[in-house]
Amino acid sequence: MNHQHKFLTISALALGLIWPMSGFAQANNQPPGAVEARPATALSEGEIRRLDPETGKLTIRHGEIRNLDMPPMTMVFTAKDKAMLAGLKVGDRIRFAASNEGGRYLVTEIQPAQ
Repeated sequence: MNHQHKFLTISALALGLIWPMSGFAQANNQPPGAVEARPATALSEGEIRRLDPETGKLTIRHGEIRNLDMPPMTMVFTAKDKAMLAGLKVGDRIRFAASNEGGRYLVTEIQPAQ
């Protein structure tokens, strides 16, 4: 294999590795590996299964939470402000917004379902 052929082969391999990454960065206007922030979406629906106003924790059986890419399930959340839980009780149907802050799932807004 002559030098020119080796150079072209190595160049083609390198381009094949770099090209897809550069296209990804341009398509998202972010460097490779950057995490894209997701905008808040409409409120999710759920039902309160457990409620502890003292700790600010509540267990919600919920539908899809789009901004968290979360399928329907039952899980524990922490209220961002314990005062949000005033007047709520187990069995209440709710609409709520949630976020993931440092691995903690927080309810940032909550209201009775219509």
